Amino acid sequence: MRAPAFWWQATPSSLAHLLRPASLIYGGIAGRRMRRPGIQAELPVICIGNFTAGGAGKTPTALAVADLLGAAGESPAFLSRGYGGKLAGPIEVARHHTATDVGDEPLLLARRARTIVSRDRPAGTRLAVEIGATVVVMDDGLQNPSLRKDCAIAVVDGATGIGNGLPLPSGPLRAPLAAQWRAVHAVLVIGSGTAGEAVAREAERYGKRAFFGRLAPDPAVAGSLRGKRVLAFAGIGRPGKFFDTLRECGAAVERMHAFADHHSFRMVDLERLRREARDAGLQAVTTEKDLARMAGSHLAERWTDLMALPVRLTLEDESAFRNFLLRHVEERRIGAMSP
Repeated sequence: MRAPAFWWQATPSSLAHLLRPASLIYGGIAGRRMRRPGIQAELPVICIGNFTAGGAGKTPTALAVADLLGAAGESPAFLSRGYGGKLAGPIEVARHHTATDVGDEPLLLARRARTIVSRDRPAGTRLAVEIGATVVVMDDGLQNPSLRKDCAIAVVDGATGIGNGLPLPSGPLRAPLAAQWRAVHAVLVIGSGTAGEAVAREAERYGKRAFFGRLAPDPAVAGSLRGKRVLAFAGIGRPGKFFDTLRECGAAVERMHAFADHHSFRMVDLERLRREARDAGLQAVTTEKDLARMAGSHLAERWTDLMALPVRLTLEDESAFRNFLLRHVEERRIGAMSP
């Protein structure tokens, strides 16, 4: 699904108002579901989610969280639902798995730490215990009530914030905002923008921490793209962000193709893109997540000059963010020892 433009307008449009009855039903159900008591896992659980549908930077944030935990002596394991994959789990992601098996995000996560795919989140945490993890990092699942979260961080796109502030389908919210504020301990605003700043101020009013960061492209890859004429394509939450990042790297983005989030590329898609890039003399560039989704495709394996631009999360105050995480992990352990 590609997010409609009216979701991100600060003032709800006429179409958003037309869909309000459906949003009231959806939001009511989602809000009640979030109030269910979750199961407490044996391990501390850190959840990286977002308030809205669509990409905000959850996976780069989860990777950064795992790096910080690992540097502090923890053994994190990622837990993902495996959106787009056919395996229900619980299963540990292995080298032979493809996006068809486990989804695209778990393939990226598994490059950094052991990764479990499980639609039954509590069952996934039990497997995490078995493989020797000390902390579980959930990639998404903020609105899923099955597990109690010891630290829940909502990732917010600085440019779009919470859009028009309405629940699906008249807006991008996965549940009414009041229900979601009760579930989070902090927000992480990625990128600049007044919309994200407004969410940060709201977090402070709710007594929640607000952190800030940005997604930075890999310097070596970014440098190799400077001055190049490129054809860019992406099937992520906000493809426009990827195209803007390429321009910031100094690439001349001459052709752009935006696909729906988690788009499953067919052979005909890839052949058309490869032919267009070749005929126009352009370098084809996509995202790491899209490239992971193509893994196993015969054409993708032959498309040897296709490039991916990795991005990494850079935090404004990394030490404060690290201390925040570790404090919640320690509080959970102390609580578990209490009679």
